[in-house]
Amino acid sequence: MKENRTFCFCVLTGGAMSLLSKLRCITVDVTGTLIAYKGELGDYYCMAAKAIGLPCPDYKRVHEGFKLAYTDMAQKYPCFGFSAKIPNVVWWKTVVRDSFVKAGYDYDEETFEKVFRRIYSTFGSAAPYSVFQDSRPFLRWARQKGLIVGLVSNAEYRYQEVILPALGLNKGEWDFGVFSGIEGVEKPDPRIYKLALERAGNIAPEEVLHIGDSMRKDYIPAKSIGMHALLLDRFKTEAAKDWREAGAIVLPDLVSVQQLLESDKLKC
Repeated sequence: MKENRTFCFCVLTGGAMSLLSKLRCITVDVTGTLIAYKGELGDYYCMAAKAIGLPCPDYKRVHEGFKLAYTDMAQKYPCFGFSAKIPNVVWWKTVVRDSFVKAGYDYDEETFEKVFRRIYSTFGSAAPYSVFQDSRPFLRWARQKGLIVGLVSNAEYRYQEVILPALGLNKGEWDFGVFSGIEGVEKPDPRIYKLALERAGNIAPEEVLHIGDSMRKDYIPAKSIGMHALLLDRFKTEAAKDWREAGAIVLPDLVSVQQLLESDKLKC
């Protein structure tokens, strides 16, 4: 396997020290790794519209409009408007309004305000999310092993303060969180992983394993600062083949991660 001077690869065989015995901390991505969205975006936009007597917007047009609006806002004002000091609700109001406009729905101000309040409230609750069945057991297992557990996510403040607790992923399941909307830095910037090292007690990167679901946002930046990393492919994505060919360990779920770490087959 080809290595560069920055990356440290772990392998599934060999006589080196097992990774678990070297670890002091595990950091975990949130969306796609611990939790998932339920249903489609259009479901929630439709419910908000119908609640005030409007017809259901076209799902495909709303979805495409949202992707354009979100990407545009995230480029102009990253980290949910952190540096520009844009309030979270204002950042999202702009995204939602532009989503509707791009989808061909230009509501008057009073109507839009009613629809938006429902959408914003819904996505600030547990309603649109589900927790993967293996998430809580894995986090508890890691802490029982004496590991520090951190969350690293491109997410706004409501994840830490409202959404995760509402889903039952309370601070009792993890020790610290690094959320882009609170910190003002986001993946794939390696600085968000350096912040995680600081929150874990300024531990060495080689004592940390990061688990995520994106080669670009999780694996590469974590490895670039010397952390160990592996990827989950919960949804059998086509990209997983490329991840493996690039040298990443790719597993289907957190049960498999726990089993691999406990087996002592993962050597570094």
